[in-house]
Amino acid sequence: MSEPIKDRVVRYWSRRAEGFEEQRLREYDSEKHERWLAEFDRYLPQGEHLRILDAGTGTGFFACLLAARGHDVTGIDLSAEMIGHAEHMAGVLGVKAKFMVMDAEAPDLPDGSFDAVVTRNLTWTLPDMQRAYREWHRLLKEGGVLINFDADYSAALEDEEPELPENHAHKLVPQEMKAENDAITMEIGALHRPRPQWDVQLLTETGFGRVIVDTEVYKRIYAEVDEFYNPVPIFTVAAYK
Repeated sequence: MSEPIKDRVVRYWSRRAEGFEEQRLREYDSEKHERWLAEFDRYLPQGEHLRILDAGTGTGFFACLLAARGHDVTGIDLSAEMIGHAEHMAGVLGVKAKFMVMDAEAPDLPDGSFDAVVTRNLTWTLPDMQRAYREWHRLLKEGGVLINFDADYSAALEDEEPELPENHAHKLVPQEMKAENDAITMEIGALHRPRPQWDVQLLTETGFGRVIVDTEVYKRIYAEVDEFYNPVPIFTVAAYK
């Protein structure tokens, strides 16, 4: 089951890649830039040059943010289109980051090669989230941290759709693509349990020693209803090896 749904996920996000890069560049130049960095500062060691993996990098927003701070960042994504736009975005911003087409559930990277793994709005698309958590645990050095920003998107589909600004990315997506995204969300969501409670269980079973959950992060990042606004409340799950 996982391979066909992964193919659908790649096709969908590959079609969104160009517009996604344009929006992420605008987000990079907005007040969200410093807000996201402030969230990372809650969990990352300060004053250190870190090796960081951005899993499901998309067009490279997190990778560029962290590389601009002087960290050694690698971004991976299953969509070659997204990776191409990530490389372009890094070039536009003048930052150095490495990007590779790679499955976040099965990263072909050495054990203990990163101080941190970061990810945004990825795990809800993964058919085997437990496998991903095991692999990311493997990639982290002792004392390393996983920082996952995500939301329970399948549960949110049951609620009434909120009113969004006309320039919001969701408003610009054709109806047939919205329908496909909803179908993907529900198919993968059927494989998941309520989150972030389930994340805590999986991470603990995987061997992470300390797990922190923040369900208020969306209030800090998305304080305004603008083109970047996420109508589904995101959470942070940070787990230390």
